[in-house]
Amino acid sequence: MKKVLLTGVSGYIGLHCAVELLKKGYAVKGTVRSLSKAEEITNTIKKWVDPQGNIEFCELDLLKNEGWDEAVSGCDFVMHVASPFFSKIPKDENELIRPAVEGTQRALKAAHKAGIKRVVLTSSMVAMLGDIIGDENIGKNSWTNVKAKNATAYLKSKTLAEKSAWEFAEANNLELVTIHPGPVYGPNLSNILSGESMTLFKRIITGELKQMIHASINMSDVRDVAKIHVLALENEHATGQRIVVATEQAHSFQEITQLLKNNGYEKVGTGVVPNIMVKILATVNSEMKGMRPYVGKKYKASVATTKQLFNWEPIPFDKMVLDTAESVRDILSAQN
Repeated sequence: MKKVLLTGVSGYIGLHCAVELLKKGYAVKGTVRSLSKAEEITNTIKKWVDPQGNIEFCELDLLKNEGWDEAVSGCDFVMHVASPFFSKIPKDENELIRPAVEGTQRALKAAHKAGIKRVVLTSSMVAMLGDIIGDENIGKNSWTNVKAKNATAYLKSKTLAEKSAWEFAEANNLELVTIHPGPVYGPNLSNILSGESMTLFKRIITGELKQMIHASINMSDVRDVAKIHVLALENEHATGQRIVVATEQAHSFQEITQLLKNNGYEKVGTGVVPNIMVKILATVNSEMKGMRPYVGKKYKASVATTKQLFNWEPIPFDKMVLDTAESVRDILSAQN
């Protein structure tokens, strides 16, 4: 049985990747910042698949060298999913950039040293935004200009981490595949709603968030994201590819709220924050500053290569949105 080192196993995407790996017959070694989480993660995974003893954990820190060699020992692949994400802009952008870049370098160096041939890295469509001017097609040959006026710490962290990965892979003859989702939604496997995606839907369906920014981009179902991560491990044609995993069309955030409103979520507000208001608030509000690069923009990418490589069809937008809302609603009901 082939074993995969999966960094960030406890996260929203990481848990889905772990379940998908186990379903496909791989053994999983998941990295956590504290082994105290191991039992809780295992119990969560057991709700969706029987691990049959094929899940283990190791303690790693993206900013520390200790433990990486031991982590990759006995593994056939590395799936590097762990990377910090905050919608709010941190006071020091290196809070995002350093762990993203340095963690990626540690994962690739450990893989190379251990003789592992292929690494699958979670990147993002935000690493493909060019000069962040919007209303343009983006794809495998486009890179976000980290010196652009509205480049946030998160955009920089994903772009710089991925660039460092490609440079290392090329220099060391390492097979690399990068996966590029847009905003990621879909069912939550745990009962925790602290992640950015789950928090957004919680605020929407409870009526706390009445207005959304005016922006459009291809969106991603977490189930698709996990599926392509796993398929990319051994697809010989995936090597060297930057793979977009998202809906075929760009969708606006207003489409999310309107769809929910039309499907019985009565508390959902369908308003739109005026673009000028976001720009004004961005000067004093870190969350609005994080949204500013997308305001009034339409980013769109093609998934044609992904469909061809993996014989894959994206989960429809409506299903993704409604399944996410149902998942969040069920968790909220269980908590009350």
